[in-house]
Amino acid sequence: MGTILEAIDFPEAHNPSFQLLIDFGNELGVRKSSAQITSLYTKEELKGKQIIAVLNFPKKQIATVMSECLVLGAVDGKSVTLIVADKKVKNGLRIM
Repeated sequence: MGTILEAIDFPEAHNPSFQLLIDFGNELGVRKSSAQITSLYTKEELKGKQIIAVLNFPKKQIATVMSECLVLGAVDGKSVTLIVADKKVKNGLRIM
């Protein structure tokens, strides 16, 4: 579990995307990612949202950003709905 600290436009990406800065707590730290979620979310509504991500994949270069985690969402065509917690939890908790 992590909390989005910041969402930034990512015009260098091939598909419309945001760059995300996500806090995963003291042990795991802050990580960068890119997500194709611009059709359903604004940068303002993403800030503070708790999301689920995979952190044990290798880093991946996406245009000019080194993505350090994979944000999870449900895909419907070109729309991605983030998988989120319905109650606030501690950043860094593992999903089981």
